[in-house]
Amino acid sequence: MKLYKNLVNSVAETLQEIFVKNRYADKAIEKLFKAHPQWGSRDRRFVAEAVYDIVRNFRLYSELAQSQKNFWFITAVWLVVKEIEFPDWQEFKDLDREAIKKQKEHLKSNLPVYESYPDWLWQLGIDELGEEAWIKEALAMNHQATVVLRANTLKTSATKLIEEFTKENIALKEVDGITNALQLVKRENVFQNKFFKEGWFEVQDAGSQEITSFLDPKPNQFVVDACAGAGGKSLHIAALMNNKGKLVSMDVEGFKLEELKKRAKRAGVFNIETRVIEDSKTIKRLEGKADKVLLDVPCSGLGVIKRNPDAKWKLNAEVIERTKTLQQKIISDYSIMVKPGGELVYSTCSILPSENRKQVDLFLTNNANFEFVKERTILPSQGFDGFYMALLKRVS
Repeated sequence: MKLYKNLVNSVAETLQEIFVKNRYADKAIEKLFKAHPQWGSRDRRFVAEAVYDIVRNFRLYSELAQSQKNFWFITAVWLVVKEIEFPDWQEFKDLDREAIKKQKEHLKSNLPVYESYPDWLWQLGIDELGEEAWIKEALAMNHQATVVLRANTLKTSATKLIEEFTKENIALKEVDGITNALQLVKRENVFQNKFFKEGWFEVQDAGSQEITSFLDPKPNQFVVDACAGAGGKSLHIAALMNNKGKLVSMDVEGFKLEELKKRAKRAGVFNIETRVIEDSKTIKRLEGKADKVLLDVPCSGLGVIKRNPDAKWKLNAEVIERTKTLQQKIISDYSIMVKPGGELVYSTCSILPSENRKQVDLFLTNNANFEFVKERTILPSQGFDGFYMALLKRVS
């Protein structure tokens, strides 16, 4: 494609929004696209892919550019590395292509720089997973995330969705071992698709779908999704319950639950009741009532770096420690909602044992009325996002 200066400028300006103004990458790109409605799909794709790839590999590109603040030059380095031809602009007159390529080869021996991770995070991964396992996952997380859909069985089937998408020349393939999960063969903006607007599917990673299946909610049960957010897992739970029984979706952020209501209406879900967690009384009112409770707790997000590469640069060790304290408080306080004989799933989108099994073990040490049933870890190297889930049963 012909490269225009306004596109390169837009990439550099968006990087500044992310690294100087501390915006999340997806929000920064959303803001940019709203400011340029005249752009076609090719221009949007170029800018989005450039921004995400530079964010994903920011340490490498800034090292090659010998600057963390000259975002125009960092973008130029990206163009060189990707072997994208660009005009002989004045801004590129000092760009030494061969020196950049040579330095990139030299940096291969320094993995934290070459794979673009902060030193503290690289060492944390080694400490928690072991060097070999961490390197495998760190490399896997530097690949672009796949786009996975969940066919909404309240309105259609996976087979029907494949058929309808095929008519629109959009290829889907089934995800092995995960019912109703369909992967886009080629990335598309499916949010403008008529079937999305009609509630036939949701965009939801395969690992995220597995958490809901792991919970195994049944029709006519009383189920609580206690950290529901905007409700991706709540909608899946409702579909597995076939809209029968009661699902209480809770969160401390009311605006997220408002978004869930809109999504539920589109998806044809009507057995969800939303509740804002205002204080401990909100939880106390449901003590001993739930057949199933899902605690998809706040976490470091290290399992979803493929999808949110800027998390590498926004996280720090103190944030993770505070998050682990919050995780233990949530599982300890919210577990009272499970009735005797009922089940609780603790889940995260992290691959760190200190956020996962160690948190479960600490909870079980202090709560003899729960027993461990099973657990599952999904790693980024397996192809999708990374998740952890543990099933606990209340025995008394």
